[in-house]
Amino acid sequence: MIQDLWLIGIGTGSLKHITLEAQDALREARTVLIPRKGTGKDDLADLRMTILEQAGASAEVIHFDMPERDPQLPYAERVERWHDEIADRWQSALEDASGDGPVALLVWGDPGLYDSTLRIADRLSPKPNTKVFPGVTALQALTSAHAIPFNTVNGAVVVTTGRRLRDHGWPEDAETVVVMLDGECSFRSLDPTGLHIWWGGFLGMDDQVLIEGPLGEVAEDIVATRENARNAHGWIMDTYLIRKC
Repeated sequence: MIQDLWLIGIGTGSLKHITLEAQDALREARTVLIPRKGTGKDDLADLRMTILEQAGASAEVIHFDMPERDPQLPYAERVERWHDEIADRWQSALEDASGDGPVALLVWGDPGLYDSTLRIADRLSPKPNTKVFPGVTALQALTSAHAIPFNTVNGAVVVTTGRRLRDHGWPEDAETVVVMLDGECSFRSLDPTGLHIWWGGFLGMDDQVLIEGPLGEVAEDIVATRENARNAHGWIMDTYLIRKC
């Protein structure tokens, strides 16, 4: 039974993204759950182990296998069932834990931004006391990497997903749009006239890749670069910002 669950944001890949508060939490945690995400994605688990070593953590580490989403189900149902299964695997994995004390999960980016860890935690029974340690977000890493401001002066910014961009187009009244969770390069669905894009993959990591320019000129370059990087690593995490110019 999990009594205290700590969700620790670990940034987007740079070991220097870990805050001092998060390092303290890692040293105080008694158990750490680390997901295994399948063939070709071992470096995601390896990075978490490196972070624990860097922080001087002595917690018991328990690995669990992440389930896969059923592509045959409607999107909402697919995600709900996936979250249910992840929560079940957390609880099953912790049956092997040898001690009491806080259980930690190392969350990519920040637990509060386009991440489902908090929603999964709500499925646990009984519900634990959940504490969040914020992390550097992909939005911060992207704008820092390109040395650009997140917003224009008094300008509205919409943070959305690739799915919503494809389904609904450019958000009304937005000068700037930041897109998360887009495996389909949904910027190709937009009229590129007057739009400038800043894209980044593996933000904060040694393999970071960046492209920026007028959308109509660099869109296909981004698609090709993203595909090549994904094939090379077996995975990719990327995001982008588009602004009316």
